[in-house]
Amino acid sequence: MSSRRQSREESWDSIHRSEVSREGSDSDDDYADTSMDEELQFDGSESGTNTPPLLTVGDVQQALHPLQATADRVGKQVEEFAETLDRLSTEKQQKNQKDCRHVLPLVLSYRKIAHDTVEKLRSVHSPDKQRQIATKWKRKLRSSSGHSSPRSAHSEDDLGSTLKTTVEDLKRWEQEEQTWDLLGRMLQVEYPMQQSDAQSSNYKEDFTRPNKGPPVHRYSSEKDLWARFLAEDDLAWERHTVVEWLKRCADSSGQDIELVVKELEFDAERGIGIRADSWLYTKEAIKGQKLLRSWPQALDPEAPGIENSLLNADRTQGLITQLDPDAITRQSRKLEEKDHYFERAMWLACWEMVRRGKSWDYVREWCQERGEGWRAVAMRGDPRSSDFKDDKQCGTKSLATSWLTRALWRKTCAVAAKRGSVDKYENAVYGVLSGYLPSVKEVVDTWDDYLFAHYNSYLLRQFDRYVVSTFPDRLPKALVEKHGCYKISIAAGQRTLSGNQIITKMKTLQKTGKEAREPLKALQGSLIAKAFDDFLHRQGVQLAITANQPEKSKILPFVEHDPDARFSSTIITMNDHDLLRIITHTLFIFQDLGLNIGEGDRRMAVENFVVAYVDYLSKAGKQQLLPLYASRLSPKRTQICLGRQLASIRDHGERQTMIRLMKQNGVDVTGVLNKQLQLIITDNPPDEEMFATYPKLHVLETTKDDRDLVHPIRKDFIGDRLTDDERDLINAFEWYQLVEGHWKETFSTGTVLYKYLIRTRSLAAARELSKTVTFSGISLSKTQVILGRMQDISQIPEVGDDEQEPDIGAGRTRSRQSHGQRRRRSSSARRTHNERQLLLDQSRSFRDLEALFTVLDAIEQWKKLADEVSNFPDPRQDARAWKTMLPKAYERVETLMYPLLHGWLQYPATDAEAKEFEQLRVACLPELVLAYNAILNHSGYYISRDILLKSMDLAAWIAAEDSDLTACFSAAGRMPELVESLALSSRNMIQAEEQGSRGGKSKSKRKLDGASLGLWSMKAPSPQ
Repeated sequence: MSSRRQSREESWDSIHRSEVSREGSDSDDDYADTSMDEELQFDGSESGTNTPPLLTVGDVQQALHPLQATADRVGKQVEEFAETLDRLSTEKQQKNQKDCRHVLPLVLSYRKIAHDTVEKLRSVHSPDKQRQIATKWKRKLRSSSGHSSPRSAHSEDDLGSTLKTTVEDLKRWEQEEQTWDLLGRMLQVEYPMQQSDAQSSNYKEDFTRPNKGPPVHRYSSEKDLWARFLAEDDLAWERHTVVEWLKRCADSSGQDIELVVKELEFDAERGIGIRADSWLYTKEAIKGQKLLRSWPQALDPEAPGIENSLLNADRTQGLITQLDPDAITRQSRKLEEKDHYFERAMWLACWEMVRRGKSWDYVREWCQERGEGWRAVAMRGDPRSSDFKDDKQCGTKSLATSWLTRALWRKTCAVAAKRGSVDKYENAVYGVLSGYLPSVKEVVDTWDDYLFAHYNSYLLRQFDRYVVSTFPDRLPKALVEKHGCYKISIAAGQRTLSGNQIITKMKTLQKTGKEAREPLKALQGSLIAKAFDDFLHRQGVQLAITANQPEKSKILPFVEHDPDARFSSTIITMNDHDLLRIITHTLFIFQDLGLNIGEGDRRMAVENFVVAYVDYLSKAGKQQLLPLYASRLSPKRTQICLGRQLASIRDHGERQTMIRLMKQNGVDVTGVLNKQLQLIITDNPPDEEMFATYPKLHVLETTKDDRDLVHPIRKDFIGDRLTDDERDLINAFEWYQLVEGHWKETFSTGTVLYKYLIRTRSLAAARELSKTVTFSGISLSKTQVILGRMQDISQIPEVGDDEQEPDIGAGRTRSRQSHGQRRRRSSSARRTHNERQLLLDQSRSFRDLEALFTVLDAIEQWKKLADEVSNFPDPRQDARAWKTMLPKAYERVETLMYPLLHGWLQYPATDAEAKEFEQLRVACLPELVLAYNAILNHSGYYISRDILLKSMDLAAWIAAEDSDLTACFSAAGRMPELVESLALSSRNMIQAEEQGSRGGKSKSKRKLDGASLGLWSMKAPSPQ
């Protein structure tokens, strides 16, 4: 097993373990009755306590994932589909094959998943569904008959009302199983396998096309001709495939014929479990007339007085005098109403058997059990029946004539269907056997039946033409001319429609229009019409339209498309989760077969289904499946799709898993992370004025305070309010810590993020970013891969060969080393030093901006403590604690302020960035320097008057030749404020020596560097 395959297996094992631990219960409960739950709730209410239930893990999951309940119910199916897609996709040796041998296992697996779900649902809902179908059968009989039958005591509206799943769920899953079955069959039509591949595979016969076999001749059996016909004619094979699929659908989803007939027999007042005895009530009437007339032989319909004496129970219509099957049409008489109901029920059952493709042996046995063997004989002769014996098994007596009678038999059925029989269902049976379309259309009322009627008729019509063109003598012209009835045309003057034309026409018919517009039927129709790509385009456009109503959608953007594609009778929404799953997996199958979905808007419309399904998986808590599906999108759409969904993942372990899965599926991780930040920003773009320049910091109050003599610092100038979008931005940038390498990209992105937050005046968010995603944290997470060991490179003492000044970036200093020590470094150490220095250079701008908000946070914290200290008078003991904390806050500000006073944002990468950095320096540094000077003045008053000397150091630093602060003050137009602030500081130093300080006297008159407030102690000499 390859390492890639093994990694995927481990991922699926991990998913299974997490699901088992989360569910904690048997999944079969999803299909169970909820009455037990109601009983438990009732028992609990009797305890007399009103204690609210404790929140469970499931409650929390429901709060986090709104669609968790839906996901739990179909969770296994969702994961089975994903796992099957992943396993079989990686096992395929080649893609874009022109045959379906590589994708057919996928289709079969999907069909099996749907089939297993159907079996589970049938175990619960089958009785309810059987009652619904039985009611429908009775309604069919009542539609053209005056006979009424009792309605079921079960209300259809109440079915499944107490169940977690309903009868509708069963029907929907049956339709899904049928859809996968249809897809597998149509793939064999459109992308057929080689005969050798089909024979060597484990596929069933209904998926494989028959071989041509030995040559056929004039006396070949019709079974051999049929096989040859399907093997040679592609259109015939396609029609045969659709017809067989429709038969299977009717047989698998319909009610058991035995159960329905028993109910109909009961409604015909014949009892249950007894022999039907054909026309029981009419027979009794005939016997009564024979006894009355003492007539030993069959009653003559022309007998005197018979038409007035042999009447039905209502005495309104004459009854037949003989009981042969043709008596009704031959004598133009009626049956007793109950017998007529029975007759219609028998033909309805025969129609169902023919419609479901039951073998002739099954039909014969069924009819013989009810004493109606003649009906089976009338239905014998379809060459498609696998149980029908060919000519060689018929004996020598019929060998010479059977090849003639088969063609004549179909002609005879067409005549019977056209001229009319006892009931429309009898006409429909003969119409199916002969291909006479008008008689079948009389009874169809569903999408499947209408399609079956046309495809069956076209197929048999095509076969008759094939036989006539290949072996004209199999239906002698003399025989047809002798019996004029055989000149009937099966087409009945109706032109042959293509599959697409039939599908389109059904949307306009009253009987089939509503069903034809159902999304799943529309999908099936597109597969039959070979218009799946057009279906995807149209419905993808419609999906985007509905998603953007009434509010704009962030998941599916609305884009103007082809006007024709915007109007569709079928509506698919973001809530059609199962349909999205079906369409998504079907799309992947066709893409593996080489389907070209186009580019631009058309591709976007098609990919809307995948994006919508990924969104559903995310909301349902199936985040581990997202990369598998998103990776099948175009690269740009993959980044957008995943970028939208990553914001919901907050757990560190889940994020690591997501990154690993993205790498496994070939997703550009950094591209996704970059797109995530971009999407959050573009969703709520700031005003254009904000991007014109960087706003000035507002740290100081605008009015003077006579006590401090300098502008005081504003309280809570940063604040603590963060919007959801700002939190999403921070969470989005946290992902970069988990990506191995990508050092430069990470810090470039972080720098852009800081600049965006400054432009939008989101100081609280920027401060939170500086605390949440620090340079130290990123360094520890990335240096293992880059440098070979985990380390915070900002904490390691380092100096360059020509450097003598400390590195002030990000508030870190480097210790100096002697020249001899640097020269004695090994080449390996020097290389490590160079690599580390490169990393520091690449992250310098990020560290500078991080330092800005670190010092702003320190200033705000200092302000809070200073205000609290100011509120305590000296005699109170509580003030001592605050005076202990205030020096620490001051020292933190002083330490963090140092890096911003020299070299801050002085190393741009481009000219455009140099312009931006200059704007930032002008917007931030003057305010910070003035605020720092205010802190020095205040601290000199409360902590130590020696701190006032720092104001003179600050002035000297600003006035230094290599200082760039003077230019910033000049550009900001704040030089007068600086001069005034420093002048006030000088005055405060003079006053401090004379008056002392509330913070106490200086502990030393002279500091180590010679600075002392004694310089400012000037006294006039006393006169001598």
